[in-house]
Amino acid sequence: MPEHTPDSRKPAAKKHVLVCGGAGYIGSHMARWLAERDHRVTVLDDLSTGHREAVRWGELVEADIGDADALDRVFGNARFDAVMHFCARSLVGESVADPYAYYTSNVGSTLVLLQAMRRHGVDRLVFSSTAAVFGQPQSARIDEDHPRQPINPYGASKAMVERILADAATAYGLRSVALRYFNAAGASPDGVIGESHAPETHLVPNVLRAALGTGPALKVFGDDWPTPDGTCVRDYVHVDDLADAHLRALDFLDAQAGAHAFNLGNGTGFSVREVIAAAEAVSGRAIPYSIEPRRAGDPAVLVAASDRARAALGWRPAYDRLEPIIETALRWHAAQSF
Repeated sequence: MPEHTPDSRKPAAKKHVLVCGGAGYIGSHMARWLAERDHRVTVLDDLSTGHREAVRWGELVEADIGDADALDRVFGNARFDAVMHFCARSLVGESVADPYAYYTSNVGSTLVLLQAMRRHGVDRLVFSSTAAVFGQPQSARIDEDHPRQPINPYGASKAMVERILADAATAYGLRSVALRYFNAAGASPDGVIGESHAPETHLVPNVLRAALGTGPALKVFGDDWPTPDGTCVRDYVHVDDLADAHLRALDFLDAQAGAHAFNLGNGTGFSVREVIAAAEAVSGRAIPYSIEPRRAGDPAVLVAASDRARAALGWRPAYDRLEPIIETALRWHAAQSF
């Protein structure tokens, strides 16, 4: 199993971190990473999409980040050194059908959180952003200088928050890092926590559910894309690698003022057919699937250039191959099927 290389820098001071959305997929892995490195963790989550049982590290405060009174109570009861913000609506199709809900939740509620942080003197934020801020790719690998032209309300809402963070750095001195994930995948290597959404829209869990018989046959949206095998190509980054990047971003803010953004991916693309083949090899099972029409708005290829995160944060993904990522996800999904 891949291991993360120990950070050779001087160990950072231990912090009390408020993890908003810490009952969700990436947030729960982040809470574990923080707690296992002796940081104090408080999880804030309204459990609308998160899972109470995923909060095993730190205290859970059940509240909505859009509730200013609740946030004043949370910030008034403890002194936080930083906030990590994972709360968001994140379904692209739903955002197109109901944009008001996405702007209210992803932008409006984030403003409420930022205002509460300012009232209570908390000036450091690590924000969960997305590759969807870029829209249709204009280059083979997407770096931070790529034009940001989101094509759906989900991506637009995240881009708006990034703009707010830049303005807040100038006006209020807020220090922030926005981390733009490409395709988060995998689970904790011990299988204790993993990816569980309802509905599930991500490829890797849907491939494994089809393999295990706990979900329907996989739908592959198009086999006539301009790619080597005709299926879409995506960049998959392990959830623990994302947690590592967040931890490094937290340390980065100790020395760096301003608003910063980094793209997070492996820098290698894998097609849908390659994911299916890897999952079949790892699971030893055939995966049933059907070819469906393309979905409007899907790019053929979406791959990150993460050179800037490597240089500035010292970040390097430990999981740089597809099979180990899928192995960790399979361990989690198999445990849920019993």
